[in-house]
Amino acid sequence: MPMDPKDFEVAQPPSDGISSMAFSSQTDFLSVASWDNQVRIYEVQASGNTLPKAAYSHEGPVLDVKWSKDGSKICSVGADKAARMYDVATGQSTQIAQHTEAIKCVQFLDIGQQVIATGSYDKTIKYWDMRTPNPIATVQLPERCYTMDSSGLLMVVGTAEKHVCIFDLSNPAVIFKQTMSPLKWQTRVVSCFPDNKGYAIGSIEGRVGIQYVDDKEQSKNFSFKCHRDEQKNVFSVNDISFHPIYGTFSTAGSDGTVSFWDKDSKQRLKPFSNVQGTIPCTTFNRNGTIFAYAVSYDWSKGYKFATPSTPTNNPNKIYLHAVRDEDVKPRGTKKR
Repeated sequence: MPMDPKDFEVAQPPSDGISSMAFSSQTDFLSVASWDNQVRIYEVQASGNTLPKAAYSHEGPVLDVKWSKDGSKICSVGADKAARMYDVATGQSTQIAQHTEAIKCVQFLDIGQQVIATGSYDKTIKYWDMRTPNPIATVQLPERCYTMDSSGLLMVVGTAEKHVCIFDLSNPAVIFKQTMSPLKWQTRVVSCFPDNKGYAIGSIEGRVGIQYVDDKEQSKNFSFKCHRDEQKNVFSVNDISFHPIYGTFSTAGSDGTVSFWDKDSKQRLKPFSNVQGTIPCTTFNRNGTIFAYAVSYDWSKGYKFATPSTPTNNPNKIYLHAVRDEDVKPRGTKKR
């Protein structure tokens, strides 16, 4: 069920777990990566209805998907150890990168020419420019790459064993700053502030850390608890999406809830109803008027809780929520 009864359900969703979603920066096209080896592209119409537009395949589960800044290309990565580039105009997909293990994350970088960064379980970040088959640089990570995000010249990578690697993309071949997660448990997601001054990090233990990069701003760092229920059960924070205009953000978790938050006034702006399923990934569209969220199993309770997809019952769903300004606008600090 949706988190708001007015939300739109996306037609013809993936037939297996949904791992990643991204909106084009130019149009309301939504790309969706799934464990069924497919990337699907949907057009979201002004009415809220969706049209499946295109799809292409990997040779294994697809783990991440992103759009190029000009909206002409999609890059996806997966368990087949490959990155694939899909050209929206021609409808063709080609392999553009490979690692020795599964590729967990991909980013289009804004550093002059079009460069793609891929983060893998082989404990490396590789940078590719699409004109050559070999990486233009490789960076050794302390552990397997679990999550990655970039904004402007800031790129943040979260790995196994709670390492966090911060990159200054004016010199991408070296780690600018290596630190540890401020949270006690395994990192699930990192997401950069839209102003590039820091990042939010979410763990499997219902907690989010707000971290600034500049040494002078360390006093602003803080963490808060979320995605816990009345019975004191603690759930994973699966995704954090920043609003592109206001810089407020959403968290989504294994408990089946989404909340919107304001880091600057340290308050929750809006809690939503439980969707009665786990939420693996979320994303805002380019102007923050649509919030997309997937409801599909995140394997947080192991295989016994997985519902297989059948022709008559597909447990994997994507919903589109029309964002109300008052739910995402910063409210200013509360008077103490």
